[in-house]
Amino acid sequence: MNVVVCVKQIPDPAAPGSLDPSTHNLVREGKLILDDSDSYGVEMGLQLAEQAGGGEVTLVSMAPAGETSGLRTALAMGAAKAILVSDDTVAGSDALSTAKVLAKAIERAQPDLVLAATESTDGYTGTLPVQLAELLGMPSITFAKKVSISDGTVRVERQTEAGYDDVECPLPAVVTVTSGVVEPRYPSFKGIMAAKSKPLEQLAVSDLGLTSDAVGAAGARQEVTGVSAAADRQAGEKVVDEGDAHEHIVRFIEQLKLA
Repeated sequence: MNVVVCVKQIPDPAAPGSLDPSTHNLVREGKLILDDSDSYGVEMGLQLAEQAGGGEVTLVSMAPAGETSGLRTALAMGAAKAILVSDDTVAGSDALSTAKVLAKAIERAQPDLVLAATESTDGYTGTLPVQLAELLGMPSITFAKKVSISDGTVRVERQTEAGYDDVECPLPAVVTVTSGVVEPRYPSFKGIMAAKSKPLEQLAVSDLGLTSDAVGAAGARQEVTGVSAAADRQAGEKVVDEGDAHEHIVRFIEQLKLA
């Protein structure tokens, strides 16, 4: 069972972020960390490979300046190797351009299964995994709260507002996992030391057979034209219950057109 897990390396959410004043894109400089939402995919991949009795987990990521800190964390968890696409031409890529880059990198690993988070914590588009599936020519299942594999088929309990749906499809496939699918393991000291020597292939866009005008800002089909601060939250109405509080609630609901 060869599993590819898409992992994103992001600026530390605990540190103040900043936007490029000319492009309004998030500034990605210095050390980047593993997106917490991707740690669930890494753990799920490791467990599935173990349950299959063989195989390995390969990480695929795209980051500037050859940054590998987040990848090393995932390698320390137990992933076997990583593929990093790092090229100045991918700066400013939208979700589709990013999917094109990752798809080409994933093809090199020839996976039985591709795992990803439902969305990244610094982008929140939630569109990249299904774009990836389309480009790879694979079926996709989203919002998995449980994943199992047998006889060349992946079976998923898909999270819904009312509970979950049972969904299955043949492998290879792309599956997005929710934060509750598993409990990610903490990298051990032994794992951290081993991660330093694990294979990490770094590629440029040209290595993937892509041209510079197909990715990055040149290939992006969306543009951020402006960013403004959110409006200050206004104080709510305080109601002293004198036996008629329910009437205030009814009027409030009617104003919101919820009734």
